[in-house]
Amino acid sequence: MKLFNIIWCILFIIFAGLQYNDPDPYVWMPIYLYGATCCALAAMGKYYRKAYLVGIAGYLCYAVYKFFDQNGVLDWATRHHAENIAETMKASQPWIEETREFFGLFILIAVLMINYFYAGRKKAVR
Repeated sequence: MKLFNIIWCILFIIFAGLQYNDPDPYVWMPIYLYGATCCALAAMGKYYRKAYLVGIAGYLCYAVYKFFDQNGVLDWATRHHAENIAETMKASQPWIEETREFFGLFILIAVLMINYFYAGRKKAVR
């Protein structure tokens, strides 16, 4: 688990750095840095289950919004026939940006859930 968390901590820091040129870096940098902080603490053997639940709940609410938003994932999948969202780094259409953000949240939720369940097996720090 230590290596898992070190890798994800580094990736989340990189993801946060890549948000610098995004239209809303003030939203996405803290989102990714919260995940990086949780992973850094877990890599040091400090598991905070409540912090994972707060992150999961917040990310899940935002992901649901991104899914049903006017230019969200549902719009991308139905009206735009799930066009390639990785073709270029520049998100030329709003549904591409929203869909990428949704999947970023999905990754964060998955990593925090893994840590949450792993921490349940160990003695969790409260």
